[in-house]
Amino acid sequence: MADDLGDEWWKSDGVGAGGGSGSGADTSDNEEKQKDNNMAEMMQEESTPVPLSPKKDNQFALQPQECFLLRAKEKKEKVSKTKKRRKKKISDILAKSEPKPGVPEDLQKLVMDQLSVKHSVIELEELKLPDSCFLPANDLSHSLSSYLKQICPKWAKFRKNHKEKKSLIMLIICSSALRALELIRSMTAFKGDCKVLKLFAKHIKIQEQVKLLEKGVVHLGVGTPGRIKALIQQDVLNLNSLKYLVFDWNWRDQKLRRLMDIPEIRKEVLELLEMRLISLCRADSLKLGLF
Repeated sequence: MADDLGDEWWKSDGVGAGGGSGSGADTSDNEEKQKDNNMAEMMQEESTPVPLSPKKDNQFALQPQECFLLRAKEKKEKVSKTKKRRKKKISDILAKSEPKPGVPEDLQKLVMDQLSVKHSVIELEELKLPDSCFLPANDLSHSLSSYLKQICPKWAKFRKNHKEKKSLIMLIICSSALRALELIRSMTAFKGDCKVLKLFAKHIKIQEQVKLLEKGVVHLGVGTPGRIKALIQQDVLNLNSLKYLVFDWNWRDQKLRRLMDIPEIRKEVLELLEMRLISLCRADSLKLGLF
């Protein structure tokens, strides 16, 4: 009986083993087939391009267009900047022009053009500078001393007869303090023993100039229109004895600007002329010179 059980156990075990080995082989074959199928599907998915969504397509399509538009805009801005013309300066214009001596018509035209903005036609007739008030203009061949001797041959007589304080016989208007000092040094042969007053603001307070005018007799003044105008407005400088008014017309500074080419100076000169000088010229008591 034990043998029978043993045989049956062996048989059942053998059958079980045989069956077990058969099912295991089938399972492994199925797994290998499944792996092959999965691998094939994966390879097919990788080889097949995945279509992009319409939004992504549009995004990628727009990106190079945006960059192209920006670059074109920047390029247009650069072109417009390079094409923009540089504003011409007065020094550029004067550098190309030959130096021409000033003439009375230059001052007459300038006064009419500038004052016509704020005056009527009737008022302009009263502000017109007559031809008779002008002295011979410098033809660029004179020094200051030789020019003053030409226009004022009786200077020594005027100088001796002048006794009034707070007044001048001759006034020379220039554009800066440095130019005024240069003119004073260059007129040594003309001025003689006369008293010359520096009429500019640089390093000189207006109170000092007031004291000099009130203290003694001054014959000649050289300075800028702004300081001269301030002294007249304060009733410190009297114009009753003034006989000659000379403009430093032809001299040019480092930027090649003449006296009337500087807007600030031009404005102050015109205001100074309007105060009383034009009326003195029309009354034939004041003569104008362009040096």
